[in-house]
Amino acid sequence: MTQQKQKTIAKPVAVKGRGLFSGNEVVLTLSPAEVDTGVVFVRIDHPERPRIPARLSHLAPQPRRTTLCNGTVTVETTEHCLAAIHAMEIDNIEIELDGAELPNVDGSCDLYTQAIIKVGCLEQSKARDPLVITEPVIAKEGDARIYALPDRDDQLSIIYDLDYDDTVIGRQLYRFQVSPDDFVQNISSARTFIPEAEAREFQTRGIGKHLSAKDVLVLGPDGPVDNAFRFEDECVRHKIADLLGDLMLVGRAVRGRLVAYHSGHSCNHLMAKKLLELARKQQHKGVGLDSVLDIRRIQKILPHRYPFLLVDRVIELDGERRAVGIKNVTINENFFQGHFPGTPIMPGVLIVEAMAQMSGLLFSQRLEHTGQLAVLLSMDKVKMRRAVMPGDQLRLEVEAVRVKSRTGDCRCRALVGDEVAAEAQIRFMLVDADPA
Repeated sequence: MTQQKQKTIAKPVAVKGRGLFSGNEVVLTLSPAEVDTGVVFVRIDHPERPRIPARLSHLAPQPRRTTLCNGTVTVETTEHCLAAIHAMEIDNIEIELDGAELPNVDGSCDLYTQAIIKVGCLEQSKARDPLVITEPVIAKEGDARIYALPDRDDQLSIIYDLDYDDTVIGRQLYRFQVSPDDFVQNISSARTFIPEAEAREFQTRGIGKHLSAKDVLVLGPDGPVDNAFRFEDECVRHKIADLLGDLMLVGRAVRGRLVAYHSGHSCNHLMAKKLLELARKQQHKGVGLDSVLDIRRIQKILPHRYPFLLVDRVIELDGERRAVGIKNVTINENFFQGHFPGTPIMPGVLIVEAMAQMSGLLFSQRLEHTGQLAVLLSMDKVKMRRAVMPGDQLRLEVEAVRVKSRTGDCRCRALVGDEVAAEAQIRFMLVDADPA
C-alpha cells in the first residue's frame, strides 16, 4: 500500500452564503490545521468559541442533513463541506463560522471544492492512517443498505444504485473511484434534489422560504421545475457526495469498496458507525498486549496509587488522538463505605477523576520515561448522566481536542454499556514530576 502524507490547505479562505434550510446568511472560513487535528468546526458567534469535531461521537441526528453538536451548540448541513474535504484529500482543517448552518448556495459541494482549489493543499510531515476494509460490513435501514467490501486497489470506490422507479428520477446507477480530479469533474456540482410536493410543504412550514426553483433542484412530474439537470443522472451523483461527506465522521480515510442502494444520511451514519467498530476490531487483533497499557505500565506513567488509581487498563491507543480505558467498579471500593452504605453509588467527582487520569494516559508515549506528569488545570461542561454502582464497568473514552507542547484539552466520556454516565472537557498541563 502506498503511504500518503496527511494534508491541510495552504492558507485560509472565506466563503459566504445562506443556509439551505434556515436561509440565514453565514460567513465561513476554512483554515490550515496541524497534523492529527482532523476536521473541526468552530462557532465564532459564541463567546466561548466552542469546537465541534466532525466525528461520529458528535452526531446530532436530524432528517435530511448531517448535524453535529457540542452540548447544545450545533452546526447543521455539514455534508457538502465534508464531502469536498474528503474528496480533495484534506485531513486537517479548522472551519470557523458565525452561524448554526453552513452556507450551501445551490445545494452542491462546489462552493467548498472551488475554495479548496483556490488556495491549494499542503502535504504535512505525518503519514495518513487509513481504515482499510478487510472484511464485509453491512448497514441496513428499511429498504436502504450499504455494503463495505475489501478491494485490492489502494483507494475508495463507490457503486450507488438509486431506484426511484415510479418518479421522474427512475433508476440511476453510478460508479465512482474517489479522486480529486474525478470529484471536481463528476460529483462536486451535483445538487441536492427534492420533489415539488415536499418543497411546497417545507415552504409552508417556513423552511427554505428564501429559495426558488431556480436556486435548488425541485423535481415535478415532468422533470426539474424552472431548472435543468446538470447531468442526466445528477441525483445519484449527489447521493454519492452525501455518502462521502458522512464517511468523514469516521475520522480517517477509508480504503475499500462501497456498494450502496437507496441510502440516505441515516444509513450512511450507520455505516460510519460499523466501520469504526471494524477499526476497533482490527486494533484488538493487530496489536499485542504491550501495545496497550496494563496496570503495571499505567503505574509507571501515573503517580496515583490505591485508593486513588481509577484506571485498570487501557484497551485502545490511537497515537495522541484518542484512548479508551476500563475501570471495573466493585463493592470493595473504599468510597462505598460512606457513599452511601445503603445505596452504594460511585461519587461523580471520582468518575471525573478517572476521566482526568485517562487524559494523562492518552499521552503515555510522551509521559513515560520523561519524568513529566499531566496535572489537571480546569474542567468544563461537566455533566453527570447516570448513576454508577457496584458491578458496573466504566468505559473511559478520551479524545484530544487541542494539544500544545505543555498543555492539552481533551473531551471525555464515561460510559456504562451504551449509556453515558458522565462527560467533561478537561484541560491539563505537563509539568516535571521532580522540580528539583
